[in-house]
Formats: sequence, C-alpha cells, structure tokens
Amino acid sequence: MLKKDEKKALTRLAVLSIGWGLGLDRFYEGRTKDGLLAIAGWGLVFATLLYLSPCHGVDYTDGVKNYSEMNFNPLSIFPLGFGTYGIILVIRKGFKLLRSFESAE
Repeated sequence: MLKKDEKKALTRLAVLSIGWGLGLDRFYEGRTKDGLLAIAGWGLVFATLLYLSPCHGVDYTDGVKNYSEMNFNPLSIFPLGFGTYGIILVIRKGFKLLRSFESAE
C-alpha cells in the first residue's frame, strides 16, 4: 500500500497535471494568492495570443483568405515566450513531485 508521503505526492501531481492552467495545484497547497495569479497569468498569455494571432474569424466571413498574405505580428513573441516559460515551470514542478514520490520512505 502507498505511504502518506507517496499519496501526497501523487495527489499533488494529479492536481498539477489536470489543473495547471487554473492554478489548482496552488489552491490545493493552500496558496490562494498564487492560484489567482496563475489564473491571471495564463489568461493573459492565452488572451494576447488570440488577440495577436494573424487569423481572426471576421476576415473569413467574406470568403477564403490567402494564407500567404498574412503577416506575423512581432509582438506575439512575448506571450509565446511567457507561455513557454510557464510550461517549463509546470514540467519542472511535475518532475520535482515525481522525485518526492520516488524518495518517500
């Protein structure tokens, strides 16, 4: 049977893998402020990516648009960078939880 530390690590890993975008892992750990900041941060990243994306639904109402005429918005590099950094932090935390599961006695 699993020990208490192993159960705790698995539970935190499950919450992280399911609710990383909503900061559920932070709410589970009792850090409400960090959870709200995670929701705001991921919401900002996804909203700016959608806003800065070259293909908006309004452009397609009159017919098919040629993809070669679309220009890449250089400002979209910032939310892509922040999103990549956030994904790296989520993966790093997942590995930390796996190590704590493995080293539980």
